[in-house]
Amino acid sequence: MPKIRQFGRFAPILIILILTSYTLHAQEYYIEDPHTFFGGVVAGANFSQVDGDNYAGYRKTGLNVGGIVYARFAKHVAGSLEILYAEKGSRSSTVKRTNSGIADITSYDIKLNYAEIPVMINYFDKNKANFGLGLSYAQLISSAETASTTSAALNDSLNFQRYPFKKNDVNFIIGGSLRFFKGFYINLRFQYSLFPVRDDWNKEFGRANHYNNLWTFRVMYLFGDK
Repeated sequence: MPKIRQFGRFAPILIILILTSYTLHAQEYYIEDPHTFFGGVVAGANFSQVDGDNYAGYRKTGLNVGGIVYARFAKHVAGSLEILYAEKGSRSSTVKRTNSGIADITSYDIKLNYAEIPVMINYFDKNKANFGLGLSYAQLISSAETASTTSAALNDSLNFQRYPFKKNDVNFIIGGSLRFFKGFYINLRFQYSLFPVRDDWNKEFGRANHYNNLWTFRVMYLFGDK
């Protein structure tokens, strides 16, 4: 409930963004009108890991939902801006030894929830498929972290609040979209933190610096796409 209430703060902005893009579009696709703004909605999943926690693999799944607006700069080039709710993090799948060898880590989980604004430059081909790259700024809404080990003493001493994640995350993004039906696109992208999302961590559980590392798979619908 708390993260839903916090995300609700961004809902009015998202609604205005979508409605404005639809009105400006005027039922014409951007290729037919060099001054058109056009937009839509996106929904899908993040497949994430946190580099630095001693676990590899994109085993943490989370939501990636929101709205997107494009602005055409040239015949085949358009900028895009999104407002998203994005869930990231990490999840263990195997037993790992702590760095000092005092115990085995039997379970580990990081949940990071962000309000995110990606800005990208995109190239569109004649079939309306596109490829783009850019940056995103994300602000942490909430975080949760749990771990369990074979050492009762270590479990009792765990206090993850001593190692908070940073409130801001800046990512590099690269990805593309393929049109499969009128208005509908499959979107795949990769993104990685340019700066640590945490730079002070328990030495038993990984390296000091942590970075978000994820793939995103989404379906995008553009209003008025013919």
